[in-house]
Amino acid sequence: MPELDGGAARRELLGHRGAVVWLTGLPGAGKSTLARGLERGLLASRVLPAVVDGDELRRGLSERLGFSPEDRRENIRRAAALALALAEAGLVAIVALISPYAADRDEAARRFRARGIPFVEVYVNAPREVCEQRDPKGLYREARAGRLEGLTGLDSPYEPPPHPALELRTGDEDEQACVQRLREIALRIALSG
Repeated sequence: MPELDGGAARRELLGHRGAVVWLTGLPGAGKSTLARGLERGLLASRVLPAVVDGDELRRGLSERLGFSPEDRRENIRRAAALALALAEAGLVAIVALISPYAADRDEAARRFRARGIPFVEVYVNAPREVCEQRDPKGLYREARAGRLEGLTGLDSPYEPPPHPALELRTGDEDEQACVQRLREIALRIALSG
């Protein structure tokens, strides 16, 4: 039997290949909730996922970064590097990150594709009013009270993806339906080719 390279050996062992599912959207749109739901769905399908959550990154790997455009760009670069390492190890990396700038998301996608890693960008689209009503972390409340500056969607820009692989309207669709659609696209890229 010919010797397998590391990627092929991992794929044979796991039964799927590594990939990246990148969830982007406003704060409170539901990215982290959907990422955890997708994680459970993939595990139930015997596909090994790993979640790269923006909040967790900010408590660890990116804890010293602020919210300037340069720091946001660096945070996205770090998230992409981590997702790339996970995907190259054979996992489906689920990135849940506001990632407000299209150019930064495009650069991350370019890096994945250059390494042959399947990648899908998912726009978690909820109107700002819905995100503000949910406000799970109290960010909008803090920003409205003047105690938080630079909140994406209020006083810092968010550039929606012009052509996402999938758009989930979490203000209209229920969580289970969104997770099911995410699971379908993630399984398709992890089990293809």
